[in-house]
Amino acid sequence: MLKIKIGVVFGGRSGEHEVSLVSAGNVIKALNPDKYDVSLIGITTDGQWIFGPGSLDALKEGGNKNTSKENIMAELRKLDVVFPVLHGPYGEDGTIQGLFEIAGIPYVGCGVMASSVAMDKLMTKVVWEQAGLPQVPYVGFLRKEWETNREIVIEEILNKLKFPLFVKPVNMGSSVGISKVKDREGLMKAIELAMQFDRKVVVEQGVDAREIELAVLGNDDIQVAEPGEIIVGGEFYDFNDKYVDGKSTSRVPADLTPEQKAEAQKLALKAFKAVDGAGMSRVDLFLDRKSEKFFLNEINTIPGFTSISMYPKMWQASGLSYEALINRLVELAIERFQDKSRNKVKFESGSEWYK
Repeated sequence: MLKIKIGVVFGGRSGEHEVSLVSAGNVIKALNPDKYDVSLIGITTDGQWIFGPGSLDALKEGGNKNTSKENIMAELRKLDVVFPVLHGPYGEDGTIQGLFEIAGIPYVGCGVMASSVAMDKLMTKVVWEQAGLPQVPYVGFLRKEWETNREIVIEEILNKLKFPLFVKPVNMGSSVGISKVKDREGLMKAIELAMQFDRKVVVEQGVDAREIELAVLGNDDIQVAEPGEIIVGGEFYDFNDKYVDGKSTSRVPADLTPEQKAEAQKLALKAFKAVDGAGMSRVDLFLDRKSEKFFLNEINTIPGFTSISMYPKMWQASGLSYEALINRLVELAIERFQDKSRNKVKFESGSEWYK
């Protein structure tokens, strides 16, 4: 039986570069060498590509040796499937997915459109609004608007929302650049911070809520795992809490009633379908402590695969091991590619369809 030639792509030009390296290490370990012929493909923070067994260590050490851009397409076309373990911009936003589409290679995870929509928090909100899905009130704006007349922006925010507020860069994950603010001065500082990471900023209404997460898996036949819950250690689940201090804990499965579990899974499924998701995503919800209503927070199309990441934990709690999950994701990538290959790419004017 021939091995599947799989390329694991990691690193990237993103504030989540280091998180990607940790995720990639776990994915690589889970790929059975009897089933897969694994190629390592690293991308440095300045966009250089590194091919070969030492690429993960080279990126961890901050090295740029043996880099090449000339033969990227040739190297990719040697593979049967690609597993991108890239978080944030230039990896989770549809850009690299477009490269895989051009190369004609199956790849794990969502396609170009779903990736780009889900990466952009404001566009995600627009799509979910159209689908009639529940969300907290929000205000979005451009860096140019802020720099031109910040008083107008502040006025719009304070007229529509009440403190506490969450300020986020629109195209970023892992809580990078996110702040919780309780007054006008804090809001101003938080916006300045968020704009360091993106030209678009979103300010959301804060709610006293539990943070519930759902793992989604599938293409057309979609499954949702047992929900999990983040027990926040500080003001909110920020980057330090996730990857540095580790004050937060998780509970999988989450302590929900059967009705709450069913509703959370239903919302996650609808949210995934609304962006035309494929392969995998993690959908994050708020469960308001007072009203007990669910609100959609975010969707991550390439969720973390570190030892503390919720996505694999939720599937393990649902009876799917880490290795089995990786295998299933590869199967889904090939399945989606084969289904898309059924589409005609050549128009024949004399065909029966035309007549």
